Amino acid sequence: MRDIPLSNCERDFIKKAISEKRRIDGRQAYDYRHMKISFGIERGCCQVEIGDTRVMTQVSCQVVEPKQARPADGILFINVELSPMACPSFEPGRLSDFGVEINRLLERCLKESRCIDTESLCIVAGEKVWELRADVHVLNHDGNLVDACSIAAIAALAHFRRPDVTVSGDEITIHPASERDPVPLSVHHMPICVSFAFFEQGKFLLVDPVDREEKVMDGRMVIGMNKHREICTLQITGQMLLLKDQVLRCSNIAVVKVAEITDLIHKALDNDRQERAKGGKFGFAETISLDSVTTNQKPAEPIDISTIEGQKAQAYLVGSDSGDSSMGSSEDEEDVVIMDKGVGSIGLGGASSWAVDEEMKELAEEQSTRPAKGNKQTGRHTGGDLGDSSEEEDVVILGQTDSKNIMSKMTGDPWKKKKKK
Repeated sequence: MRDIPLSNCERDFIKKAISEKRRIDGRQAYDYRHMKISFGIERGCCQVEIGDTRVMTQVSCQVVEPKQARPADGILFINVELSPMACPSFEPGRLSDFGVEINRLLERCLKESRCIDTESLCIVAGEKVWELRADVHVLNHDGNLVDACSIAAIAALAHFRRPDVTVSGDEITIHPASERDPVPLSVHHMPICVSFAFFEQGKFLLVDPVDREEKVMDGRMVIGMNKHREICTLQITGQMLLLKDQVLRCSNIAVVKVAEITDLIHKALDNDRQERAKGGKFGFAETISLDSVTTNQKPAEPIDISTIEGQKAQAYLVGSDSGDSSMGSSEDEEDVVIMDKGVGSIGLGGASSWAVDEEMKELAEEQSTRPAKGNKQTGRHTGGDLGDSSEEEDVVILGQTDSKNIMSKMTGDPWKKKKKK
């Protein structure tokens, strides 16, 4: 799977913005993106973030035989891995031309500049030396990989500690970290690469280009420099011609950027050293901010209880806090009274009269003036059907009585007012 190219509209938009001295992410022409340098728990592990570009470097060492041309010098080996996880255009198991270019740039910037004292890596001249291996892994590609890889490599080398070695005759003893403290590497200087992107045959210049800007640029220049203003490497790619003034201008910009990045590396190293000394939390895993899910929790909010809605809300909160299902009922409210089997009522009163209160009141008044026939103790009618027109005696059932009498009364058309004979 190859990387998806930009459309003509996107290319025209980016080029027009650059010609108007604007960038698609809002930066100025000479501004870097937000940079973060963090170290792992193990020595020699460094992760560098420049915007969305992420690179991690791990340094390791082993005892090997030296090269015949330099029998008293150690060996520094740099390996760059471009994983398809970082970008779809990277192929697994095979280093592309872009990966080979980055690898050679780092070798020239770090090895040929002699930033690491390789003579201090010698154990026995001609027999045993230390070989340092810096594995640079690209985690995410969003442009300017050369700068991120160079910063991660030199910072990891400065953070690395090799085991201490004791030579007694022909016997070589490598002490673990539990016996003796590891020894840091001798770093003479810190060469850092700064990339410049050119547009319209060098008319416009940008620092720290992103992936979209790299796809439309005419050429690129990489300057490897340390804070002492010593140029360690310089490479120009692309079909363009640059003037001498343009190269000097880029070198002056690189001086400022390299000094700022070097100070940032030293500050990150000091912070890591202090945290390790006092036993605090260290490592880039500790610096990652974990997002917590709080959808099931609602923070407390002030409620204005001067209004009716506020009072209802306050009563709801009180009821929910106390675990009462009545939604904050107060002590003045009546308890639930069971009037009959299957019948419940709040407060005083019996079963519901279904909006026939006036009719029932009139029937009650008539009953009070003329006693009804039947069983006076139970209040039940004993003479024939309640709906018989020959007997127009009205029976009123109040309180806890048989519910069948109420239903029988309803079948006798209780909605129609009856006239007395």
